[in-house]
Amino acid sequence: MGNIQIQRVTLYQVRVPLRKPFTTHLQEVLERESILIELIDDQGNIGVGECVAFSSPWYTEETVETAWLALENWMIPAILNNPLSHPDDVDSCLTFIKGNHMAKSAVNHAIWDIYAQKQQKPLWQVIGGTSQAIEAGIVVAAANDEEMYAEIEDAVLKGYKRIKLKISQSSNPKKLQEMIALYPQTLFFADANGAFTEETLHLLQTFDECGFTLIEQPFSEQQNKLSGIAQRSMKTPFALDESIASFQDVEDMVDHQSGKIIVMKQGRVGGLSNALRIHDYCEKAGIPIWVGGMIEFGVSKAFNLAFASLSGVKFPGDFSSSSHFWDHDLAEPTIDVQQGEIQLPSTPGVGVSLNHKIIEQYEVKRKLFYA
Repeated sequence: MGNIQIQRVTLYQVRVPLRKPFTTHLQEVLERESILIELIDDQGNIGVGECVAFSSPWYTEETVETAWLALENWMIPAILNNPLSHPDDVDSCLTFIKGNHMAKSAVNHAIWDIYAQKQQKPLWQVIGGTSQAIEAGIVVAAANDEEMYAEIEDAVLKGYKRIKLKISQSSNPKKLQEMIALYPQTLFFADANGAFTEETLHLLQTFDECGFTLIEQPFSEQQNKLSGIAQRSMKTPFALDESIASFQDVEDMVDHQSGKIIVMKQGRVGGLSNALRIHDYCEKAGIPIWVGGMIEFGVSKAFNLAFASLSGVKFPGDFSSSSHFWDHDLAEPTIDVQQGEIQLPSTPGVGVSLNHKIIEQYEVKRKLFYA
């Protein structure tokens, strides 16, 4: 196959309004600022990636601004002058940069895209995927009960296999239990985004009878010991999200029994290469995985879908149609849910490209780099 020699890189910073607000106890998101990256190698192959950092550090310490600086000043110069034989080599050539997982993930993804194209295979097949049809799940993050009920009914009618609800200390478990009982054929997840504390553990325990398949990240990532104590007192399994930013974090979860399921977000762990290492470990250890979302555009979602084809992914992930969040996605083809499933592409690579015409409408800035 030969080395991957990157000749040109283009960075795009964009800002796109959501079709409707996305509300959690942490933040209300009205627009999505993001970074897209496009790599071209010496044979003309084009690889794409997306940095899923947010505008402010409400989710992680990375932001769009810090990620842009890291990409511009250190990461892109490193890959332009460093031939790569495999996407895993990206980690090796960027070891001099601490953290910045979401920026690293964008580069890692674009290299994986080119790597799969050079093998003339879809990415999901290159990484060992076993299913071309991915079950779709949707996130309901409404501002009030009336909106939530309407969105749930709409999701069920559209055939989504799983619905994730945002919960907090102010949520009403009895109302949620009654609502979940109306849809016995649908999986319901609860996402707490770290809303509970030692003082409010008793409130969390009231959700144990709601009928949720799992509760995602009940405590902050600094409270894994408390999460272990709470997990042992509840039958509903915890799925750790923000607590999992590395392979070591997975091992810590097992050691402290702070959760039973992993929520995989490739941007948070530094890309597909690290996500695959975690997947293989979890599969051997019997730990189920499912794929979480970050209010992404189609580029990042395409990599998430490829990962979801792996045998260790046991639950439907955060996979909605492009039209759920956006009037216009920035990637093409758009992602569409048909009868509750999304079909993975048969074309080489990750299967999507940047829609430059749409990007121009939302572009904040761009920068080109040459070898």
